[in-house]
Amino acid sequence: MKLKKTRRTGIKLLLGFAVMLFGLYAIASLVANHEQGAPESPYSLSEQVLAYESKIESELKKAQLEDYTAVVLALMMQESGGRGQDPMQASESYCGEVGCIKDSNLSIEKGVEYFKRVLTKADYDVKLALQSYNFGLGFIEFVQQNGGAYTQELAIQFSQEKYKELSHTGKYSCIREEAEQYKACYGDILYVDAVLQYYEEALKHTEETKVVAFQSS
Repeated sequence: MKLKKTRRTGIKLLLGFAVMLFGLYAIASLVANHEQGAPESPYSLSEQVLAYESKIESELKKAQLEDYTAVVLALMMQESGGRGQDPMQASESYCGEVGCIKDSNLSIEKGVEYFKRVLTKADYDVKLALQSYNFGLGFIEFVQQNGGAYTQELAIQFSQEKYKELSHTGKYSCIREEAEQYKACYGDILYVDAVLQYYEEALKHTEETKVVAFQSS
């Protein structure tokens, strides 16, 4: 009888010790993840993007667009996650070819400059401006000729037409299954949604912004 009680006590102690070890491991993992800057949600901004926050705010203030700081942080997150020498992926709009920008500060300066250009031409329709950052200024003219406001249907239609026109160059391929389904492989037809999924998180990281109106449906 005494032996059975001793065994039960031993088993309980072992189980208790195992639970304690698991708890300590879980706590240590959480602390390590926090220290390493692991995202708290799928749409958190990376440490690399946040490191550029002050530079982005500074350039937007020069352009009198500081209200859009969170939008541009979200845009950078979608473009590159803050990685590389051209985190705003501004080379094509700056010099007409991929990879010409080799300096992150120049990338932000030219990226903000181009963002201002598309935003102004889009009459401050943020969704139209974002999609045009991806597609180019020609998309704004296309939308203005087809109702005047951004819709995802117009993004798909524009992409289809441009892909058909330029597919022979071999420069474009479908980056999403949805794009392949529609044969809309010029740019990213879901770019607006992809950027805006980071917007709420971006708002938490800047005091230099306001909640801007997304006037398109």
